[in-house]
This record gives sequence, C-alpha cells and structure tokens, in this order.
Amino acid sequence: MNFDQRGRDRLVLGVPLEAFRPSPIFLALVALFVTSGAMAWNGYGNVRLDVFLFVVSGWLVSLCLHEYAHAVVAFRAGDRGVAHRGYLTLNPLKYSHPLLSIILPVVVVLLGGIGLPGGAVWVDRHEIPGRLRHSLVSLAGPATNVLFALLLVVPFAIGVDVFARPEFWSGVALLGFLQLTASILNLLPVPGLDGGNVLQPWLNPQWRRGYDLMAPYGFILLFALLWNPRVGGWFFDGVFAVGDLIGLPDYLYAEGLRLIRFWQD
Repeated sequence: MNFDQRGRDRLVLGVPLEAFRPSPIFLALVALFVTSGAMAWNGYGNVRLDVFLFVVSGWLVSLCLHEYAHAVVAFRAGDRGVAHRGYLTLNPLKYSHPLLSIILPVVVVLLGGIGLPGGAVWVDRHEIPGRLRHSLVSLAGPATNVLFALLLVVPFAIGVDVFARPEFWSGVALLGFLQLTASILNLLPVPGLDGGNVLQPWLNPQWRRGYDLMAPYGFILLFALLWNPRVGGWFFDGVFAVGDLIGLPDYLYAEGLRLIRFWQD
C-alpha cells in the first residue's frame, strides 16, 4: 500500500484525511501572495503590478479562510457533510459560483475599495444541535476577518518605518482596510448575511419565517443600501472611524487603492 492510499484510508471523525488537505489552488494563491509581497517589498519590476497581485491574492486567501472558518466550526458542531462537500480543502471553487464569489468581489475591491462578502458554505443545520452552535458557525467567518484586520494593523501600531517600503506597506494597509470593511459588512444584521444568520436562530417562529423569505435577497439588499449615497456615506464614515480607532493609516490605504489601479496614471 503506497502513502497516498494509506492517507485515504485514515479517518478523522469518520471522514477521509484527504478531505482536510489544502487544495493546490489555495496553495498557489498563498504562493502568489508571498511572492508578490516579496516583489513589492524589494521594488522588483513593475511595483504597481506587484502591489496589485499582492492585494488581490491576499484578499482571495482571506476569502478562502473566511469560508473555511465557517466550515470547520460547522464540522466541529456536528455537520460532517461540509468535509464531503470539499469545504475543508480551502478550494475557492468549492464555496460557490466563481463569478459571484471570486470575480465580483475582486472587481468591487478594484473599483470601490470594499471587501465584499464572497463565497458561501452550505451547512446542514439539521445536523447541528443548539442555537448557540448555529450562531457560532455564522460568526466564525466575520471573526476571521476581524482577526486579520487586527493583525494587519500591528506593524503600524508598533511604529514600523512605512516610508522605507512605502508601496509594500500601502498594500498591507489596503488589505487591512478590506478586512475591516468585510468585517463590518458581514456583521450587519441583514437577512442572508453572517450578521443576520447569527441572530436568526434566536428569532421567534414568525420572525424566522419572514427572515428566511428575505435571506435569498440579502446580497441584493446590501447592494441597494450601499448604492444609496446617504446610507453609503454612513457606512464609510463608520469604517473610517473604526480604522482610525484601531490605528489604520488612512493615507496609506488610500495610496494602496491608487497603486492597485495600475492601469490608471
């Protein structure tokens, strides 16, 4: 019996070990993130293209980890099906439609500088007992974004010399800003989004039925709200305020957004 066959025969809570192995697509994204970050750090080649690749690949890695967090908490809570559906392999193509889950969020990042919620993990709620566990499954994704946002702010909090590697640190700041917007958007109590799903198990049956009817349209509702100048202004005012509170330099993430639009002058 070769090594691969032994790996397939090993089980974790009744699930083959291969269901937990990171996918080649995710590993390639991580490699691109590290390589482009090193290129931006050293100013190698077209530095604007380097920052573009660094930010976009980093954002895609965070999308994978966001959905993985949902899946791993659901698995621990009792839904073994998330492993069989490939959600624990960190493969972005497993989480939802590539256009809506990958391409659209990247386009919105480039044009609007917003960390739009991306993929989706289908969880069998019947396999998970208790309302608290359901809420924790929904909370796991946004908590990952919050953690990333705080980690990305650490260099600025300790006083790193951003002017020594301005393009690299602008990319880091923009990634932090995207994590911040994603955290806030995902935690909004909108039906169908993570924030709404945290609350859904605690609603009375009548409100829950109404919530479930609205949930498929939550993403459209979010777009409509952000499109409104007043609501969009309130949202960004809140994001900027939180960014200032945690020490995210606004001039740096603004410069990062300018750099990733490398096709512009």
